[in-house]
Amino acid sequence: MAPLPVAIAVDVVSDVVCPWCFIGKRRLEKAVAAMVETPLTVRWRPFQLDPAIPPAGMAREEYLKRKFGAERIPQIHQPVITAGVMEGIDFRFDQIRRSPNTINAHRLIRWSHSQGFEEPMVERLFQLYFLEGQDIGDEKILSKAASDIGLDGRAAAGFLAGNSARAEVLQEIESAASSGVTGVPTFIIANRYTVIGAQDPRYIAGAIAKARADATENGT
Repeated sequence: MAPLPVAIAVDVVSDVVCPWCFIGKRRLEKAVAAMVETPLTVRWRPFQLDPAIPPAGMAREEYLKRKFGAERIPQIHQPVITAGVMEGIDFRFDQIRRSPNTINAHRLIRWSHSQGFEEPMVERLFQLYFLEGQDIGDEKILSKAASDIGLDGRAAAGFLAGNSARAEVLQEIESAASSGVTGVPTFIIANRYTVIGAQDPRYIAGAIAKARADATENGT
């Protein structure tokens, strides 16, 4: 009997307020679909584009003015909107009113992983922020997100009300930075190959294929 294919680990370092991470998720999905004979385990790892945002978040317009300058705001979203159309994402930046601190969103993703619902939670948070303009720093909205994907919203609310997983999330963010991650999305494949940015699905699939070949050759 032939040995079973080795599962390849794909760690996606991402922030839920990063539009290119949403695009990268779609491109990863295409790459995975092209690798049907390769079992994969995908984990979503936390990152903060701007950890200086207050815990309660801040007005989106104020945030954009501080980061990019008022004169650049009309242009900054167009490349993302164009790329989003190609991936079936209808970005609604006009609906976003708050720029949230994402620590609690990352905590919720980690909690959802323990429930076997990590990927649906990541998807729902992207949808809430980029398609519906919701404040995903708000614990009520986060708890509702849990309910939306079939989890216990009250349990999620209880989890968010405490400090569970906060230290672990902060440690993962620090570890990503210390390992050289400076931008997201970053795909770390089999702890060996790194794909930086929302690359073409064929490029991501190629890195997965290399990792699979290495695993097959080494018998691990």
